Amino acid sequence: MTMLSVLDLATVAQGSTAADALADTTRLARTVESLGYHRMWVAEHHGMPSVASSAPAVLVGHLADATTTLRVGAGGVMLPNHAPLVVAEQFATLEALHPGRIDLGLGRAPGTDPATARALRRRADVGAEHFPEDVVELINYLVPSDGPPTQPAPMPGRGYLPHVWLLGSSTFSAQLAGLLGLPFSFAFHFAPALVDEAVALYRSNFRHTGLLAEPYVMVAASVLCAGTDDEARFLAGPSALAMVHLRTGRPAPVVTPEEAAAYPYTPEERALMESMTAEHVVGDPGTVQRGLATLVERTGADELMLSTRAHDLTTRSRSMTLVAERWGLLADAA
Repeated sequence: MTMLSVLDLATVAQGSTAADALADTTRLARTVESLGYHRMWVAEHHGMPSVASSAPAVLVGHLADATTTLRVGAGGVMLPNHAPLVVAEQFATLEALHPGRIDLGLGRAPGTDPATARALRRRADVGAEHFPEDVVELINYLVPSDGPPTQPAPMPGRGYLPHVWLLGSSTFSAQLAGLLGLPFSFAFHFAPALVDEAVALYRSNFRHTGLLAEPYVMVAASVLCAGTDDEARFLAGPSALAMVHLRTGRPAPVVTPEEAAAYPYTPEERALMESMTAEHVVGDPGTVQRGLATLVERTGADELMLSTRAHDLTTRSRSMTLVAERWGLLADAA
């Protein structure tokens, strides 16, 4: 059975705070660990009122402390925002504190607007053009070696390498992940169009570099499971509206399902919403199981990562529980 994992964005709901969102993410980590999910990632975003996971290294450490067996990590750190040495030291420290449980997913998008990206990196050449070199630099700081330490030499350094992934929503990172021999995670949950081409390019370009024995593909999907298809669609309304608000330059905390259902979509907004959510897997346990199984068959994914955005923790936890029960995670964990 294909492994399932979880992506969480520390969702800030309307009427709540960032502290509430971070506490909910911590509670969710404990829940998904008990349900048999393999890993849980948090993603770096900046300047978004609905997302509190702006500092993934800090949050990953907290989630690792709150759990015992769950793999935890960043999905991802947006490397153009940071010096590779800083990320290497942060995640080597996490690996030293929680050996064998830390993942470092690297992305080449800024995860924010250009002004914020410039403020984060404080360099004139912020952007993705240096991404391949930055990835190699970061890994070289930490990869085990009998040779002399790198200069500069991070501490913790060599031998404290977390499980490094490349993330992508296009073909660029797919090819790079293959060439570097790294596992690859595709963002099907918000960019489904190129998944087939990206996965094929990753596998065809894969080289053995000593970091991974064979290609490994994880596909991230937007999922919401409830008791019935109608209930699931109702509970997914806030996430759909949040995507429209973000794409139209009006980011805001996630509203309630009732407010989302009452929102007066313009024809243009409705068309945008329907196009962005067309590949989301939303429904009762049977509907979701069939949708996920179809995605596995289509992509040959070794693992699926479920992203469930909703107004409240209860909805997210229930969705994860229903999927785990239907997928057989609880039986596997037993």
